[in-house]
Amino acid sequence: MLARKKAPTPGKKKKGSAPRPPDRETLLRAGRLFRGLTRLYPDVHCELNYRNPFELLIATILSAQCTDVRVNKVTPALFAKYPTAAELAKGKPADVEDLIRSTGFFRTKTKSLLSAAGDIAGRHGNEVPATMESLTALRGVARKTANVVLGNAYHKNDGVVVDTHVARLTHRMGLTREKTPEKIERDLMALYPRNQWCLLSHLLIWHGRRVCDARRPDCAACTLLKDCPRNGVTTPR
Repeated sequence: MLARKKAPTPGKKKKGSAPRPPDRETLLRAGRLFRGLTRLYPDVHCELNYRNPFELLIATILSAQCTDVRVNKVTPALFAKYPTAAELAKGKPADVEDLIRSTGFFRTKTKSLLSAAGDIAGRHGNEVPATMESLTALRGVARKTANVVLGNAYHKNDGVVVDTHVARLTHRMGLTREKTPEKIERDLMALYPRNQWCLLSHLLIWHGRRVCDARRPDCAACTLLKDCPRNGVTTPR
C-alpha cells in the first residue's frame, strides 16, 4: 500500500516559493506614505558628503556602525591625502587608521578600504565599477553599500537601501513583516516602482532621524500618523 503524502501545513510557504504579491491595501498605503514623505522632505538627499563615486564608496564603507556626521568630519582629510583609489591603495595601514580612527572598527575598515582601492585601481582602471556584481566583489561592500553608490553616484535603481531606519519604519508602517534586510528590500521593491527606490530610502532615513526615533517616536508631530498602523510604538519594531 502506497504511503499517503503528508498534507502541507495551511499558510506555510514551501521552501523556495516566490513571495506573495502585496495586497491592495498595502499598495495604497505605500503610495500615500511616499507622497507624504516627499511633501515633508522636498530637499531630501544623501547626507554623506562626496564629489564622485570613489568618495561616496569610501564614505559609505566608513559609515558602518557610525553616523554620517562623524564620517563627514573624517573624510576631508582622508580625501585630501588619498584623492583616488590608486593613491589610497598605496597608503600605509597605520596612516589610514589614524585618519579614520574616530569612525570605529578602524582596523577592519582600513583593511576594507585598502583592499577595495587596490581592486578598483588594478581591475577597474581606477574607476569605481557601476554594477552590483562588481561592487559587491570588493572587500567591505555588501548590497546596502552597493545600492548607495549605484543609486546616488550613478543614478541606477538596482535596489533599495535597507539600514536600521528603513527596517524600523517599514515595520511600523506595515510595509513588511520580514526581518532580514534582503527580504525587507524585496518587499519594498514589490511595493514601489523602480524609479522611486533610491529616493524611498532617503525619505525613510530622513524621517527616522528627525521624527520616527527608535525608542521615542514623535507621533504627535508626525504628519503620516493616519497611515501608520503602529503609531505610538515605543520599541524599535
